[in-house]
Amino acid sequence: MKMRYLVPDDYMADPAVHVFGDRLYIYPSHDRESGIPENDNGDHFDMCDYHVFSLDDVENGVVTDHGKVLEVKNIPWAGRQLWDCDVAFKNGKYYMYFPLKDKTDIFRIGVAIADRPEGPFIPQPDPIRGSYSIDPAILDDGGNFYMYFGGLWGGQLQRYRDNKALESAAFPADNEPALPSRVVRLSADMLQFAEEPRPVVILGKDGKPLTAGDTEKRFFEASWIHKYLGKYYFSYSTGDTHLLCYATGDNPYGPFTYQGVILTPVVGWTTHHAIVEFKGKWYLFHHDCVPSGGKTWLRSLKVAELKYDADGSIQTINGGGQ
Repeated sequence: MKMRYLVPDDYMADPAVHVFGDRLYIYPSHDRESGIPENDNGDHFDMCDYHVFSLDDVENGVVTDHGKVLEVKNIPWAGRQLWDCDVAFKNGKYYMYFPLKDKTDIFRIGVAIADRPEGPFIPQPDPIRGSYSIDPAILDDGGNFYMYFGGLWGGQLQRYRDNKALESAAFPADNEPALPSRVVRLSADMLQFAEEPRPVVILGKDGKPLTAGDTEKRFFEASWIHKYLGKYYFSYSTGDTHLLCYATGDNPYGPFTYQGVILTPVVGWTTHHAIVEFKGKWYLFHHDCVPSGGKTWLRSLKVAELKYDADGSIQTINGGGQ
């Protein structure tokens, strides 16, 4: 199939995608023209609500917009910037995990609950205890649920070490291990962390952790996790080098070994994605800035078929950028 724009009349980005029942549901962030100048902290990404979309045929089907399902103004602890989210299903309820700056301008991760996959989602009164940074992605691994999260620069991950806030942000030297994303098992009620978050270590083919200077391979943001042929595929964005990459491992905690590039750069600065199987095919959902004329803060949802080689390697997709 050719790459397809899914919501041509609005700007949606950072898709999380899941199959619930016989439909595929997309949970994107909702870009808007905020008037805030661009900067490395991402202040111009001033999103304030979520929509939910669904369809029953990825390649030809009509995309249904279920409307607004959660807004910043309805979240008790909210400050600003409702960035990308993810959703999990357990015991008849749908749990949305979202990053949002609190009233002190620090990113926390909140939870909102719905009775249906299309929402609406009702937020909890407080964020998850001990949560920080951005980009939550949820793995349902046989009834155990794991959250992967973290993002550099505006995502504030560099402000933390061993789950504790630093007095000032710090980046490792180029020859030191790169800052890792985090993984944590969720509590039985899906509302808190069941343990201390752990680092998601990505190894090179030499068995050593990727270094901070290896900017075309190391993690930056946009964690996603899926399973294929018994292996765990951890995929992510390299941020300032604009690649989607992946690494594989034998359990949810890793370590994961770097394997290659899923998507080459798109038009626009950020790259964020989801990978899902639906009706016998695998798909990559992501975004670019072509419809907005290259405005990096106005992104549009796309989908392309994702294919594997016989050894489980993912075939690289051309993103169409530079």
